[in-house]
Amino acid sequence: MNKSMEPSELNADEDNLSIINISRRGFLKDLALSGFVLAAGFPSLLSADETATADKKYGADGMPHGWVDNPLVFVAIAEDGTVTIICHRSEMGQGVRTSLPMVVADELEANWLHVRVEQAPGDEVRFGNQDTDGSRSMRHHFMPMRRIGAAARQMLEEAAATQWQVPVEEVHAELHRVLHTATGRSLGYGELAKAAAKLPVPARESVRLKNPADFRYIGKGQLKIYDGRDIVRGLGQYGIDTRFKNMLYAVVARPPVFGGKLVSYDAQAALKVPGVIKVIELPGSPPPAEFNPLGGIAVIATNTWAAIQGRKALTIEWDKGRHGAYDSVVYKTELEAAARKPGKVLRNDGDVDAAFASAAKHVQAEYYAPHLAQAPMEPPAATARIVKGHCEIWACTQAPQLSRDQVAKWLKLPADKVTVHVTLLGGGFGRKSKPDYVVEAALLSQAMHGKPVKVTWTREDDLHHSYFHTVSVERLEAGLDAQGKTVAWQHRTVAPTISSTFGPDSKHQMPVELGMGVINNPFAIANVRIENPEAEAHTRIGWFRSVSNIPHAFAIQSFINELAVAAGRDHKDFLLELIGPARRIDPRSLGDEWNHGESPELYPIDTGRLRRVTETVAQKAGWGRKLTKGQGLGIAAHYSFVTYVAVVVEVAVNDSGVLSIPRIDIAVDCGPQINPERIRSQLEGACIMGVSLATLGEISFKNGAVEQDNFHHYQLTRMDDAPREIRVHLLPTTEFDTPLGGVGEPGVPPIAPALCNAIFAATGQRIRQLPIRDQLRKD
Repeated sequence: MNKSMEPSELNADEDNLSIINISRRGFLKDLALSGFVLAAGFPSLLSADETATADKKYGADGMPHGWVDNPLVFVAIAEDGTVTIICHRSEMGQGVRTSLPMVVADELEANWLHVRVEQAPGDEVRFGNQDTDGSRSMRHHFMPMRRIGAAARQMLEEAAATQWQVPVEEVHAELHRVLHTATGRSLGYGELAKAAAKLPVPARESVRLKNPADFRYIGKGQLKIYDGRDIVRGLGQYGIDTRFKNMLYAVVARPPVFGGKLVSYDAQAALKVPGVIKVIELPGSPPPAEFNPLGGIAVIATNTWAAIQGRKALTIEWDKGRHGAYDSVVYKTELEAAARKPGKVLRNDGDVDAAFASAAKHVQAEYYAPHLAQAPMEPPAATARIVKGHCEIWACTQAPQLSRDQVAKWLKLPADKVTVHVTLLGGGFGRKSKPDYVVEAALLSQAMHGKPVKVTWTREDDLHHSYFHTVSVERLEAGLDAQGKTVAWQHRTVAPTISSTFGPDSKHQMPVELGMGVINNPFAIANVRIENPEAEAHTRIGWFRSVSNIPHAFAIQSFINELAVAAGRDHKDFLLELIGPARRIDPRSLGDEWNHGESPELYPIDTGRLRRVTETVAQKAGWGRKLTKGQGLGIAAHYSFVTYVAVVVEVAVNDSGVLSIPRIDIAVDCGPQINPERIRSQLEGACIMGVSLATLGEISFKNGAVEQDNFHHYQLTRMDDAPREIRVHLLPTTEFDTPLGGVGEPGVPPIAPALCNAIFAATGQRIRQLPIRDQLRKD
C-alpha cells in the first residue's frame, strides 16, 4: 500500500491530513501506485434512473440520485489480494461502515480479514444517494450492495475460466479464491484482478446472487465493527480531529435569537487576546433558515482556545428581530388553546360526532412534549481550504452532497470545484444533515485567502443554534361504549413544522410529519377524525432521531393506557383489541401518501406484525407478573420507518419519588436482519436515548433565546439512572428477498409512553408532560 495512507504517517505535513478519508481522484492515484487495478476507471454508472419507469418512484429510486450498483465504482482489488470497498454513507456509530461493505464482501466471497473500507467523498452522481438519515442506508442499499459484490465475483470467475480455458460454469469463488474443482486449480483474487478489470460488468439481470443459505456474513452478526479498534484506542478520525500544518481555528458569535441581526460590534479587546489573528463579520441570511449559516462575528486564531477567549472579549449589540419575545411557557398555552379548537381536518372516517354522542363514556387528555436538541457528543465541526479555485472540505456530515452544493452556492463555485471528505461522526441524530457549519468554514477560508480554517462549535453553540426537534401539544379524545370498546377517536396534533425552515408561512405539519403515527393510525376504530391546527415556528425546526414519531407515540400510546383504565381492562389486551385482527392496510386508504417514501404495495401497514411484536414483548417481559409496591410495568407499540416495535418498561418508584428502571424489553420486526449485532446495539441505544428524552430532555426559550447552556442544564441520562437491563427480542426471519425496515430510529418512540404507563402502574400518577424530571419527587 502507498505509505502515505498509513495512519501512523498522518499529521506529518500540510498534505498529510489527520483523517484517512481522501478524494476519489487521490484514491485512484494511490490505487495505481499500490496495485489496485480493478477500479481503473469510471464507466457510465448503473443507476436506478436508467430502469425506473413508474411516474412515482419509491424507496431508493425516489431519493436524489437513487442508487449505483457498479462494482468498478465501489470495489478495488490489489495485486496482493487486498479488497477495498467504498462506503458511501456516513458512519456515526450505527455501523454502516461495517454493514454495507460486509454485504458486498459476502456476495464477493471475500475474506473479511483482507477487506479495507474507504469512505466516499460527497458525489451522489458517482455513488448514489448519500444522505444518511431516515433509517434508510441498509433498507435502500442492501440489494445494490449485493449486486455489486456478486458482479465483481462473476468477473473474477470469468477471468479465471478464461485463463484456464474452461467453461465459467465449472469454476466458483470461495473465500478470496476462484476454484476449478475438477482439476484442483485455484487462483487468488489478487492474481485475477488485472484481467477481471478488463471485462465488462455483467448486465444487472444476469448477476447471480447467492442463496441466503450460503451467506458467510449476512445475518450472522459475528463481524466486529470495522473502525472499532481505532475508535477505542483514540485513533478514529472525526471532523473535530482534522488538522493541517499552519491551520487556523475559528469560532463564531451568532445571533442569540433566530432571525436576529447584528447592529454593531467592537473587536478591539478580542484582537488583544494572544493567538487571535482576525475578526470577521460573517453574512447571514433572512428566514426561512433553510441550510444557511446564521451569520455573526467570527474570531480567527492560531488555536481553538484563543478563538473562544477572543469571542468572549467581543462587545456585540444584536437586534433580536420578530422572534425576540419567544417564550416556551407562553407558547405552550398558545399550543394548548389551538388544540382545543377545530383545526384542518386530515382524516374523517365514519361519523365521529354521532359516535361521541352515543358513547357511554367520553375520555380526553392533552400531552406536551418540548423542543429537543440532537446534542451529538461531537458538536458540529468542519475544516475548509481553497487552493487554486478548488475548495476542499473535511466534515462530520450526514449529507455530503448537500454540503457540497451549499458550499458551491455560497462560494459561487461550480460543484466540481468542491470536494467534501466525510470523516467519522461522533453522533449525528439529524443535526449533521444540515451543513450550515460547513458553509461557515468555507466562507472563513475564503476570507483568509484560502488558508485552511477549522470551525468548531462549542457545546453552548450546539445547544443554542440547533435545528430543534419540534415542540407539540397532542389532544386526544375517545368515546367508549357500554362494553368498554372504542367507538370514536379524535386526535388534534399541534406543532411547528419542519417545513417552516424552508417556507415562511408554513404553519401546518407536512405529510411526512403527519405520517409518523397520526394520520396512518391503523387502529380498528370505525369513527376517526384527525385534525391539525396551525402553529407558527419561532426557531429553526429540523429533523431529529425518530422525528415526530416521538410526540405522537407518547400521546397515543399513553392515551391508550388511559382508555384501558377507563374501560377497566388490562392494558395489553386493550392495545391488542385496538390494533385489531391481522390486516395489510394500504396507507393511502388512511390518507398517508408518504409511507416513509416506500411503495404501499411492498410496505402496507401490517397489523399482524404490530400484534406479534406486542404479544412477543409482553410474553418475554412476563406481563401480568406480580410486583411489589412501587413497581409497575408499562407497554407501548409503534410503527415507524416501516418497522414494528413494542416495548415493556419495568419501573420502581421509592417513597421519595425516586425513579429507577430495572429492565426494558423491546421486541422488533424490521424484516430481514442483515447485521443483527448492529441492530441490537442500535436498539439498546434507542432505549437509553428514549429514557433520557422522557426523563430529562428539554430545550426551552426565554426572550427568544435558548435557556440551556451545556449538559448541566440539558441533561442526559447517566449510568446510574440508565436501565439496569435491556433485553432485545428480534423477531426471526429467513427471507432475505423481502423488504427491509429501518433500524436506527424506530426503537425510540415507544420508550416514553411505556415508561410513563409503567409509572402510572407503580404510583397511580399520570404523566402527560415531558420531561418527567421531578414530577415524581416528594422531598
